[in-house]
Amino acid sequence: MRSTSRGEPERTRASARVDEPVSLVLTRPADSLAWMRIDLVQRLLPFAATIAVVWLVARPAWMGIVPGRLPAQLAFGLAGGAGGFAAACLLQRLLAPIRGSLRVPAGRADALLQAAYYLLNAPIEEAVFRGLVQGGLGTLIGPGPGLLAGVAGYVLYHRLGGWAWIDVAATALVGIPAALAFHLLPGPPSLLGVGLFHFGATCGFLGPGPGLLHRAGALSHLHARPGPHRARP
Repeated sequence: MRSTSRGEPERTRASARVDEPVSLVLTRPADSLAWMRIDLVQRLLPFAATIAVVWLVARPAWMGIVPGRLPAQLAFGLAGGAGGFAAACLLQRLLAPIRGSLRVPAGRADALLQAAYYLLNAPIEEAVFRGLVQGGLGTLIGPGPGLLAGVAGYVLYHRLGGWAWIDVAATALVGIPAALAFHLLPGPPSLLGVGLFHFGATCGFLGPGPGLLHRAGALSHLHARPGPHRARP
Protein backbone atom coordinates (compact mmCIF):
# COMPACT_ATOMS: atom_id res chain seq x y z
CA MET A 1 0.00 0.00 0.00
CA ARG A 2 1.10 3.56 -0.25
CA SER A 3 0.95 7.24 0.74
CA THR A 4 0.65 10.79 -0.62
CA SER A 5 -1.95 11.98 -3.17
CA ARG A 6 -2.64 8.73 -4.95
CA GLY A 7 -5.64 6.49 -5.49
CA GLU A 8 -5.88 5.82 -1.79
CA PRO A 9 -9.10 5.37 0.16
CA GLU A 10 -11.14 8.52 0.61
CA ARG A 11 -10.82 10.37 3.90
CA THR A 12 -13.47 9.36 6.41
CA ARG A 13 -16.25 11.92 6.50
CA ALA A 14 -16.19 13.78 9.80
CA SER A 15 -19.93 14.38 9.99
CA ALA A 16 -21.59 11.66 7.91
CA ARG A 17 -25.22 11.01 8.74
CA VAL A 18 -26.33 7.43 9.31
CA ASP A 19 -28.72 7.59 6.34
CA GLU A 20 -26.27 9.36 4.00
CA PRO A 21 -25.52 7.24 0.90
CA VAL A 22 -22.04 5.82 0.48
CA SER A 23 -20.32 7.00 -2.71
CA LEU A 24 -18.76 4.65 -5.24
CA VAL A 25 -16.31 6.88 -7.15
CA LEU A 26 -15.64 5.47 -10.62
CA THR A 27 -12.16 6.28 -11.92
CA ARG A 28 -10.70 6.23 -15.43
CA PRO A 29 -7.06 5.98 -16.60
CA ALA A 30 -6.87 9.78 -16.82
CA ASP A 31 -7.78 10.05 -13.12
CA SER A 32 -5.17 7.48 -12.10
CA LEU A 33 -2.44 8.95 -14.29
CA ALA A 34 -3.02 12.33 -12.65
CA TRP A 35 -2.14 11.10 -9.15
CA MET A 36 0.52 8.66 -10.41
CA ARG A 37 2.57 11.46 -11.99
CA ILE A 38 2.59 13.37 -8.71
CA ASP A 39 3.25 10.31 -6.58
CA LEU A 40 6.09 9.12 -8.78
CA VAL A 41 7.95 12.42 -8.42
CA GLN A 42 7.16 13.11 -4.77
CA ARG A 43 7.55 9.61 -3.31
CA LEU A 44 8.67 6.68 -5.45
CA LEU A 45 11.61 8.35 -7.19
CA PRO A 46 13.11 9.73 -3.93
CA PHE A 47 12.62 6.32 -2.31
CA ALA A 48 14.25 4.56 -5.26
CA ALA A 49 17.16 7.00 -5.30
CA THR A 50 17.83 6.43 -1.59
CA ILE A 51 17.73 2.66 -2.05
CA ALA A 52 20.08 2.83 -5.05
CA VAL A 53 22.63 5.01 -3.23
CA VAL A 54 22.77 2.73 -0.18
CA TRP A 55 23.04 -0.38 -2.34
CA LEU A 56 25.70 1.00 -4.68
CA VAL A 57 27.82 2.39 -1.85
CA ALA A 58 27.62 -0.40 0.71
CA ARG A 59 25.81 -3.41 -0.83
CA PRO A 60 24.61 -4.58 2.62
CA ALA A 61 23.36 -8.15 2.86
CA TRP A 62 20.71 -7.10 5.39
CA MET A 63 18.95 -5.01 2.75
CA GLY A 64 17.57 -8.11 1.01
CA ILE A 65 18.44 -7.25 -2.60
CA VAL A 66 18.95 -10.94 -3.40
CA PRO A 67 16.56 -13.75 -4.43
CA GLY A 68 17.13 -15.57 -1.14
CA ARG A 69 16.05 -19.19 -0.89
CA LEU A 70 13.74 -19.29 -3.90
CA PRO A 71 11.33 -22.10 -2.91
CA ALA A 72 10.58 -20.43 0.42
CA GLN A 73 10.40 -16.93 -1.04
CA LEU A 74 8.10 -17.92 -3.89
CA ALA A 75 5.90 -20.08 -1.67
CA PHE A 76 5.31 -17.24 0.75
CA GLY A 77 5.05 -14.58 -1.94
CA LEU A 78 2.58 -16.37 -4.20
CA ALA A 79 0.42 -17.90 -1.47
CA GLY A 80 0.59 -14.77 0.65
CA GLY A 81 -0.14 -12.55 -2.32
CA ALA A 82 -3.24 -14.54 -3.25
CA GLY A 83 -4.43 -14.70 0.36
CA GLY A 84 -3.62 -11.04 0.90
CA PHE A 85 -5.63 -10.10 -2.18
CA ALA A 86 -8.70 -11.98 -0.94
CA ALA A 87 -8.41 -10.67 2.62
CA ALA A 88 -7.89 -7.09 1.43
CA CYS A 89 -10.97 -7.30 -0.82
CA LEU A 90 -13.07 -8.42 2.12
CA LEU A 91 -11.62 -5.74 4.38
CA GLN A 92 -12.30 -3.03 1.81
CA ARG A 93 -15.89 -4.25 1.50
CA LEU A 94 -16.29 -3.88 5.26
CA LEU A 95 -14.56 -0.49 5.57
CA ALA A 96 -16.27 1.31 2.68
CA PRO A 97 -19.52 2.02 4.56
CA ILE A 98 -17.54 3.33 7.54
CA ARG A 99 -15.33 5.53 5.37
CA GLY A 100 -18.24 6.78 3.31
CA SER A 101 -16.72 6.33 -0.15
CA LEU A 102 -14.66 3.99 -2.30
CA ARG A 103 -12.73 4.62 -5.50
CA VAL A 104 -13.30 1.86 -8.08
CA PRO A 105 -11.87 1.48 -11.61
CA ALA A 106 -14.64 2.15 -14.12
CA GLY A 107 -13.19 -0.46 -16.50
CA ARG A 108 -10.44 -2.99 -17.09
CA ALA A 109 -8.00 -0.40 -18.49
CA ASP A 110 -7.82 1.55 -15.24
CA ALA A 111 -7.64 -1.61 -13.13
CA LEU A 112 -4.65 -2.84 -15.16
CA LEU A 113 -2.99 0.57 -15.02
CA GLN A 114 -3.28 0.67 -11.26
CA ALA A 115 -2.04 -2.91 -10.94
CA ALA A 116 1.05 -2.02 -12.99
CA TYR A 117 1.77 0.94 -10.73
CA TYR A 118 1.34 -1.16 -7.59
CA LEU A 119 3.79 -3.69 -9.06
CA LEU A 120 6.34 -0.85 -9.14
CA ASN A 121 5.30 0.47 -5.74
CA ALA A 122 5.48 -2.79 -3.75
CA PRO A 123 9.20 -3.63 -4.05
CA ILE A 124 10.19 0.02 -3.52
CA GLU A 125 8.18 0.32 -0.30
CA GLU A 126 9.49 -3.03 0.90
CA ALA A 127 13.07 -2.01 0.17
CA VAL A 128 12.57 1.09 2.33
CA PHE A 129 10.66 -0.32 5.29
CA ARG A 130 11.85 -3.92 5.31
CA GLY A 131 15.31 -3.42 3.80
CA LEU A 132 16.56 -0.05 5.03
CA VAL A 133 14.56 0.38 8.24
CA GLN A 134 14.03 -3.16 9.52
CA GLY A 135 17.23 -4.61 8.09
CA GLY A 136 19.43 -1.63 8.92
CA LEU A 137 18.16 -1.03 12.45
CA GLY A 138 17.99 -4.76 13.06
CA THR A 139 21.71 -4.99 12.34
CA LEU A 140 22.53 -1.98 14.51
CA ILE A 141 20.35 -2.51 17.58
CA GLY A 142 18.73 -5.92 17.23
CA PRO A 143 16.05 -7.67 15.13
CA GLY A 144 13.18 -6.91 17.54
CA PRO A 145 13.54 -3.11 17.52
CA GLY A 146 14.23 -3.18 13.79
CA LEU A 147 11.05 -5.15 13.11
CA LEU A 148 8.94 -2.81 15.27
CA ALA A 149 10.43 0.29 13.66
CA GLY A 150 9.78 -1.07 10.17
CA VAL A 151 6.14 -1.90 10.93
CA ALA A 152 5.46 1.39 12.73
CA GLY A 153 7.12 3.45 10.02
CA TYR A 154 5.25 1.67 7.25
CA VAL A 155 1.85 1.96 8.92
CA LEU A 156 2.11 5.56 10.11
CA TYR A 157 3.59 6.99 6.92
CA HIS A 158 0.30 6.33 5.15
CA ARG A 159 -1.23 9.03 7.33
CA LEU A 160 1.00 11.56 5.52
CA GLY A 161 -1.12 11.00 2.42
CA GLY A 162 -4.34 11.87 4.22
CA TRP A 163 -5.53 8.29 4.75
CA ALA A 164 -8.29 7.91 7.33
CA TRP A 165 -7.13 6.26 10.53
CA ILE A 166 -9.21 3.14 9.80
CA ASP A 167 -7.22 2.71 6.57
CA VAL A 168 -3.92 3.49 8.28
CA ALA A 169 -4.69 0.75 10.80
CA ALA A 170 -5.54 -1.64 7.95
CA THR A 171 -2.01 -1.33 6.55
CA ALA A 172 -0.76 -3.21 9.61
CA LEU A 173 -2.27 -6.32 8.00
CA VAL A 174 0.46 -5.96 5.38
CA GLY A 175 3.21 -4.52 7.56
CA ILE A 176 3.20 -7.15 10.29
CA PRO A 177 3.19 -10.32 8.12
CA ALA A 178 5.77 -8.80 5.78
CA ALA A 179 8.06 -7.89 8.68
CA LEU A 180 7.80 -11.37 10.19
CA ALA A 181 8.41 -13.06 6.83
CA PHE A 182 11.43 -10.88 6.08
CA HIS A 183 12.92 -11.90 9.42
CA LEU A 184 11.83 -15.54 9.64
CA LEU A 185 11.91 -17.03 6.13
CA PRO A 186 14.85 -19.43 5.71
CA GLY A 187 17.95 -18.32 3.85
CA PRO A 188 19.41 -14.84 3.52
CA PRO A 189 17.09 -11.83 3.87
CA SER A 190 15.20 -11.19 0.63
CA LEU A 191 12.60 -8.71 -0.56
CA LEU A 192 11.21 -11.15 -3.14
CA GLY A 193 8.57 -12.90 -1.05
CA VAL A 194 7.44 -9.82 0.87
CA GLY A 195 7.28 -7.81 -2.35
CA LEU A 196 4.93 -10.33 -3.98
CA PHE A 197 2.79 -10.46 -0.84
CA HIS A 198 2.66 -6.65 -0.68
CA PHE A 199 1.65 -6.43 -4.34
CA GLY A 200 -1.20 -8.89 -3.92
CA ALA A 201 -2.57 -7.21 -0.79
CA THR A 202 -2.39 -3.74 -2.34
CA CYS A 203 -4.24 -4.90 -5.45
CA GLY A 204 -6.94 -6.36 -3.22
CA PHE A 205 -7.42 -3.16 -1.25
CA LEU A 206 -7.06 -0.64 -4.08
CA GLY A 207 -7.85 -0.66 -7.79
CA PRO A 208 -8.26 -4.24 -9.06
CA GLY A 209 -9.80 -5.57 -5.85
CA PRO A 210 -12.57 -2.97 -5.57
CA GLY A 211 -13.09 -3.33 -9.34
CA LEU A 212 -13.61 -7.06 -8.94
CA LEU A 213 -16.05 -6.49 -6.08
CA HIS A 214 -17.94 -3.99 -8.23
CA ARG A 215 -18.25 -6.38 -11.18
CA ALA A 216 -19.34 -9.19 -8.85
CA GLY A 217 -22.16 -7.03 -7.47
CA ALA A 218 -20.66 -6.94 -3.96
CA LEU A 219 -20.80 -3.12 -3.91
CA SER A 220 -24.43 -2.77 -4.96
CA HIS A 221 -25.17 -0.93 -1.71
CA LEU A 222 -22.94 1.97 -2.84
CA HIS A 223 -24.07 4.83 -5.09
CA ALA A 224 -21.85 5.30 -8.15
CA ARG A 225 -20.62 8.68 -9.36
CA PRO A 226 -17.86 9.65 -11.84
CA GLY A 227 -14.43 10.46 -10.49
CA PRO A 228 -12.66 13.77 -11.20
CA HIS A 229 -10.05 14.07 -13.97
CA ARG A 230 -7.41 15.35 -11.57
CA ALA A 231 -5.19 14.28 -8.74
CA ARG A 232 -6.88 14.24 -5.39
CA PRO A 233 -5.83 16.95 -2.92
